[in-house]
Amino acid sequence: MSFNSVGEFLAMGTHGAYVWSSYGISLAVLALNALLPILARRRYLQDEARRLRREESQ
Repeated sequence: MSFNSVGEFLAMGTHGAYVWSSYGISLAVLALNALLPILARRRYLQDEARRLRREESQ
């Protein structure tokens, strides 16, 4: 399939909204799959450090 302009490529006939929203949702899910474990690990390490400081002060 060839397109004569960037506008036609982005519109993809009449399916552009579906195609680009699908790409956007997929990219968002992939980003969350990478980001959430990193944030969870950071939160876990902070909680453990807090717990160790609390145990040392007792």
